[in-house]
Amino acid sequence: MYTQYYGFSAKPFQLSPDPRFFFGSSGHKRALAYLRYGLSQGEGFIVVTGGIGTGKTTLVRSLFAELDPTRVVAAQLVTTQLEADDLLRMVVASFGLAHESVSKASLLKYFEDYLRSCARDGRRVLLIVDEAQNLPPRSLEELRMLSNFQVGEKPLLQSFLLGQEEFRSTLASPGLEQLRQRVIASCHLSPLTAEETRRYIEHRLQVVGWKGNPAFTDGAFAAIHDFTRGVPRRINVFCDRVLLHGFLEEAAEFNEDVVLATRREFGQEVGAPSVAAAAPTMSLAPRTAAVPAAAAVAVPSEPIIDERLERIERAVNGLLLAQSSGGSQEEIGRRLSELEPTVAALKEGFVRLTEVLEHLNGAQRSTH
Repeated sequence: MYTQYYGFSAKPFQLSPDPRFFFGSSGHKRALAYLRYGLSQGEGFIVVTGGIGTGKTTLVRSLFAELDPTRVVAAQLVTTQLEADDLLRMVVASFGLAHESVSKASLLKYFEDYLRSCARDGRRVLLIVDEAQNLPPRSLEELRMLSNFQVGEKPLLQSFLLGQEEFRSTLASPGLEQLRQRVIASCHLSPLTAEETRRYIEHRLQVVGWKGNPAFTDGAFAAIHDFTRGVPRRINVFCDRVLLHGFLEEAAEFNEDVVLATRREFGQEVGAPSVAAAAPTMSLAPRTAAVPAAAAVAVPSEPIIDERLERIERAVNGLLLAQSSGGSQEEIGRRLSELEPTVAALKEGFVRLTEVLEHLNGAQRSTH
């Protein structure tokens, strides 16, 4: 739709992580430098923290794009509240090893043999643990124990721990002193500043061939930052809608009024309360007053939508890692099956959203 209308080669604000779109804000550049240093050491843990949608996965994928896939085998583990034994089983499964109806001793033996085999072939093994803030201390200790595998003085496994902001507090707990001593590099990603938000939008547009059409005014950039709070994923979702709005209105320039119009449309879909909180100057009272209470509370909230988008991003990222590191068909099939619950949840959400929009339209007609 709008990609052809504006002459883009692809969607500039896609949600799936793509190293081409990596934007080096001051924070992200610093983080990438720390990660490169940590990766060059070939051992220990590298920790990346940040709020939902701040670009943790994109940062790691940008780093991995620099690696030789014939010399590195990587697997991603998306964690929930996994206890130590379950975590070990999931780690082994992530590398395509036998794990069903197997004792813990056998799991450890299989994994150690696998690590040694990769070392003999000259391949490094990386484990990416996403949503690390969900892991209890005993499970984190299990990850530390896995880092003990080595040949001579050479460690056989290096781990990336990606987590939300609360993971920093978890790491600071007294019982994880040994794990902290093995963290060789860490970084925390913060939202973009107003100026960085502008450059981030321009960068992604330029990647797909933007030549100034459509044009963005200073007021438009400021309004986008105000609404998204500088969170990259929110910027992507919202700017995609701004471009769609511009296509439907045949707009060649986006000013503050266009952004505010998109905010109003967006607010009707993701729930008026969260939009009102993000934009205190915009009143939604006339529209929401006539909406039935059941409809008003049925809309997925902004945090829930963020979580669903993050689940999709993690699942797709795991699938891409499995493919790029030569994963088996069984492993790739398992990765695809992990997407099914999220897709089902999204389908259910769209059904609910349609019902709510019908209520909103009916309520709006009744006021005229």
